[in-house]
Amino acid sequence: MAKWTAADIPDQTGRTAVVTGANSGLGLVTARALAKAGGRVILACRDIEKGRRAAATMPGTVEVRALDLANLASIRTFAESVTEDVDLLINNAGVMAVPHRRTADGFEMQFGTNHLGHFALTGLLLPKLKDRVVTLSSSVHGVGRINLDDLNRESRGYMRWPAYAQSKLANLLFTFELTNRLKAAGSKLTAYSAHPGYASTNLQSHTETFMDNIMSLGNRLIAQSAAMGALPTLYAATADIEPGSFAGPGGFMGQRGYPKVVGSVRAARDPKVAKALWDKSEERTHVSYRLNA
Repeated sequence: MAKWTAADIPDQTGRTAVVTGANSGLGLVTARALAKAGGRVILACRDIEKGRRAAATMPGTVEVRALDLANLASIRTFAESVTEDVDLLINNAGVMAVPHRRTADGFEMQFGTNHLGHFALTGLLLPKLKDRVVTLSSSVHGVGRINLDDLNRESRGYMRWPAYAQSKLANLLFTFELTNRLKAAGSKLTAYSAHPGYASTNLQSHTETFMDNIMSLGNRLIAQSAAMGALPTLYAATADIEPGSFAGPGGFMGQRGYPKVVGSVRAARDPKVAKALWDKSEERTHVSYRLNA
């Protein structure tokens, strides 16, 4: 089987993509590749100045708009600014293993940013979305546990890695449930998930502990490049694969290599948990999905 690369991205001329967290790492590589393929790309960034510097390195038609996924008001303002049709929504931005913090709306930072922020964004943009939604998860989802009674980790106490794993499992459950709801509604919109394997980005530098140094060393010695890490996202966004698929590296232990459709743990496709998580996400974000054919 041929190795899928960015050179296999179909012509994106006339198409618009929104990429969250596009000012660095996987998001920057993803946005640049879509722009190079002819697409118009909206870089949705918390830091506008970093976004502008990133945009200056990209070919084609790109623009930067402010989006803070840890703030529901910012998400609503961004969604209202998008008046055009959007062919691709790439839910890429995220935080990993950060110290215990809360979002502007009081959610645990990792769950609030990685899952609830993108849940709200997708729902608010839904009337304008025309083709695909791709949400980034992680291979760490496999050790994640969804505690529906303590999503904010208030009674369990905060543990950064379990909190991260919960948010990444939530990303997959979101894609699973969104896929089922889109199919039931007869919608042409489709949903996918992707994970980058072990890719060298600045995501690993915000734990504010000695782990930053360890992961920095791992980035240099073990990790694949951000360009390779972004391929599963681009594959899920543009390749001819089954809706609801999970894309990831096809090489060593699923952490390196060219993209393919990969498996997930059974918990990522639990219909009862997926529906319950969806209901709680609507309740917390005050965003209700209105799905039409």
